[in-house]
Amino acid sequence: QVQVVESGGGLVQTGRSLRLSCTASGLGFADYAVAWFRQAPGKERERVSCISGRSTFIAYADSARGRFTISRDNAKNMAWLQMNNLTPDDTAMYYCAARTATCSPSAGAFTYWGQGTQVTVSS
Repeated sequence: QVQVVESGGGLVQTGRSLRLSCTASGLGFADYAVAWFRQAPGKERERVSCISGRSTFIAYADSARGRFTISRDNAKNMAWLQMNNLTPDDTAMYYCAARTATCSPSAGAFTYWGQGTQVTVSS
């Protein structure tokens, strides 16, 4: 059975950093693209970043580029999202998702999802 679990969220002040972690089990992790999505109340789910199975392709949303860094370690079945210089606009529930083959900007293209970890940035 596939399980995806996020951790690392919390309450931080503007300008601070957080590192989100994603652990996946029950799948051939290296064969899966991993993405981080976020969803704020009343807003659509947005893909923040995605990394291909072998880390040969990485994409960021405009809002994340230059501040966030996605990475993975296939030997550990883990992926991370390092978030720096956080602002209140980054407040959302953050989800880790996985799909076979390449990254996709669409949430509907991802097969496996975690329960989410809340990130709240105070001003």
